[in-house]
Amino acid sequence: MTQVSDKGTTALAQATGQEAGGRAAAEAQLQQISRQAQALSLLREASLLPALILLIIVGAIVSPVFFTSNNLWGIGQQASSLAVATVGEAFVLMIAGMDLSVGGTYGFAPMLAAWLVVPAADFGAGLKLNAYLGLIMVLLLGAAVGLVNGLLIVKARLNAFIITLGMVILLAGCQDGIVKGQSISALPTALWYLGFSFWGPVPVSLVAAVAVLVGVGLFLRYHRAGRAIFAVGGNPEAARAAGINVDRVKIGVYMAAGVLAALGGLMEMGRVQAITAAQGYGEGIIFVVFASAVIGGVSLQGGKGNMVGLATGVALLSVVQNLLDLANVNSYWVEAVNGLVILVALVVARVIGGSTSQT
Repeated sequence: MTQVSDKGTTALAQATGQEAGGRAAAEAQLQQISRQAQALSLLREASLLPALILLIIVGAIVSPVFFTSNNLWGIGQQASSLAVATVGEAFVLMIAGMDLSVGGTYGFAPMLAAWLVVPAADFGAGLKLNAYLGLIMVLLLGAAVGLVNGLLIVKARLNAFIITLGMVILLAGCQDGIVKGQSISALPTALWYLGFSFWGPVPVSLVAAVAVLVGVGLFLRYHRAGRAIFAVGGNPEAARAAGINVDRVKIGVYMAAGVLAALGGLMEMGRVQAITAAQGYGEGIIFVVFASAVIGGVSLQGGKGNMVGLATGVALLSVVQNLLDLANVNSYWVEAVNGLVILVALVVARVIGGSTSQT
């Protein structure tokens, strides 16, 4: 009887050891995936620098205004809201997901807050909600949209493209409907401060965007949850074997994307000191967000991405937009030029980066 017990104990110990060994191997594989993702992202960042330098040279030639401090800070201010929203989309792409609703949240979240805060005479609801509660509502609404997306995609196993497409159309319709197509411009200071104010010559929105980029970059590199995002996008089965709750990570990522999209929309509303029915979805912001993320090195296949590369992609498209404005390019051609620049940037990144820049 004792021999049988000893054999059982030995078998249990062997099974436990094998399980521990398997988990250790899975964790080692995940660490390797994370290191490879970082290396590929760094290579992709370097591949974008020649294109950005070329654009800066063109800017100096096109207009003497380009290198003035006012213009450069203006580029930073205009790029800030795009950068924050792009970080949110990048999170989703890193887990090999998709979120078209970023464009809807970017417009609807700040619109709803403004609608609840401003008087009825200024196209508001007439509730005159406290402006600081409105700020909190912007972020909570973004989180709620992300939570709904995550639950439907992860738990109900519905198609991410269809779910987020339906969500962006729903949000855009609500954004347009609550104000009957009107714009809200009588905003209290709390709603426009982040996007419009300056600390000396430096836009507050740029400081906020840099803080988001640095914070997210450190989170992805050093925090266990950040590394889990790369692991889930690179190899979800290995992530599960390493003890990562894959479903929780994915839902959390969609919520983070919603919050960052709402924050980016708040910054854009502040920059122009108004919120229009077209902000976000009507402006096609999702296309620019996707382009900024992809040319910045975030892979559509998941598991790859870096905040320095993402910032470079945002800077590239923002400089292009500024050059078009300075050159007085006809607005009818702006979208065509933007598309051409995106294609050229991807080709340059592909040639310089080789197969590692593949998205």
